[in-house]
Amino acid sequence: MAKKTKEEAQETRNAILDAAEVVFQERGVSRTSLAEIAAAAGVTRGAVYWHFANKADLFDAMVQRVFGLFEKKFTELQAAGDENPVDLLRKMACHFLERVVNDPSYFRMIDISWHKCEYIGEMAVIRDSHLECGNRYLEISTEAFRLAQERGFLPLTVEPRYAAVGLMSLIDGMVLNWTLDKKLFPLASYGPALIDTYMAGLGLMFIAEKNGSRE
Repeated sequence: MAKKTKEEAQETRNAILDAAEVVFQERGVSRTSLAEIAAAAGVTRGAVYWHFANKADLFDAMVQRVFGLFEKKFTELQAAGDENPVDLLRKMACHFLERVVNDPSYFRMIDISWHKCEYIGEMAVIRDSHLECGNRYLEISTEAFRLAQERGFLPLTVEPRYAAVGLMSLIDGMVLNWTLDKKLFPLASYGPALIDTYMAGLGLMFIAEKNGSRE
């Protein structure tokens, strides 16, 4: 009986999160009340408060549900050996773009986070959480480029931090513009191609240095 109750509670929690994604995207975060989310989920407002302390807590749970598993995959970048860690970084970047294109929850959360949420008032704490998440990604990317440099895949003239910021800016810029207008370009095909172009630029510098033809 206890197991069933726990499962039912999880189902209710997921239903609330599902409804919140839809309502937040339609109305915006600041214009949506927890009562409206409860109605959309088919539960009482008390049920919402039983699972979440406030709107910010609910929003943070939405983000963690969608992106939490994705972040865990970055632990692969800590793998030892001679493999180029930037290859893993590229795979993760392409995986992220693929999820944005094909997973409705990913798209909704990106759309809400970047276009439908004002990070003021009770949502200010969420802004800090998102900044922390972005900083973690930047540090992981920087470390990947540093390891690639250490293992001889990139020249010493490449600053790992610059390379990481450039990659993050490229990905964020593509996704930001695509979520505003999907007709602007096909993210599914342009995304990996542009990432490869960026990576190839770093690789070409490496080739030029090895050939003694740096200009």
